[in-house]
Amino acid sequence: MNYSYAIIDTDAASNLQLQLQLQEYGDFYHTGTAREAEDGLNLILKTLPDLVIVNLSQNASLVFHMVMQLHQYVDKLPLLIAVSKSKDYAYDAIKGGFFDYWMLPHSEFEIRKTIFKLRKQLPKEQVPSTLCLKTYNDYHYLDTSEILYLRADNNSTDFIMRDGQIISAYKTLKTFENSLPKNFVRVHQSYILNTKHVSRINYGKNTCSLRNSNDQLPFSKSYRDKIDELKSVLSKNAINALN
Repeated sequence: MNYSYAIIDTDAASNLQLQLQLQEYGDFYHTGTAREAEDGLNLILKTLPDLVIVNLSQNASLVFHMVMQLHQYVDKLPLLIAVSKSKDYAYDAIKGGFFDYWMLPHSEFEIRKTIFKLRKQLPKEQVPSTLCLKTYNDYHYLDTSEILYLRADNNSTDFIMRDGQIISAYKTLKTFENSLPKNFVRVHQSYILNTKHVSRINYGKNTCSLRNSNDQLPFSKSYRDKIDELKSVLSKNAINALN
């Protein structure tokens, strides 16, 4: 399972460096960045990240006030990591319940220690990577990472695999919608796609393209919000890669 994190910092270069360092850990993904504490509060309430990394070098008092406000809106606060050029706010951060305190510039070793400590404190429930399709006495096991997309076919569902196989299950698409890992997203009444294989989103044609397939999957207006979320995630990852 993945851990989500948000950043509150006015320093764009520091933000980029941190995101690049966290890319090393495949179970961490970036939900967004805010420059100020007020925008940070909105970002946290919007994305509910597991981890929030905040720079205390500017307007530390506003950050601590934001943390106090969080208690009014959420039952469980995200883990907070303070970042600063000095140790001036370390005592206040510890008193405020921060999970860790990093000195700038970012230290690869300090980040690694925090990541391992975080994983130990917040173990994620493991989602099975194998899907079992049962038909009478026939059991078919599919590696979910090899599934490109699912397609409804009346009261059955076709699994289109990366190697070109089409495997049918005699259950509706709805049956699988809530049992698959979170990277499977329903984008149409007849389609659920594996977002890890998406290579293109065409808003003009309302279609998604997948790697290892010539198929163009349509997405409908009723699932447009899912496509917008997917585009946002893919765009952030692409920007990081290009930089």
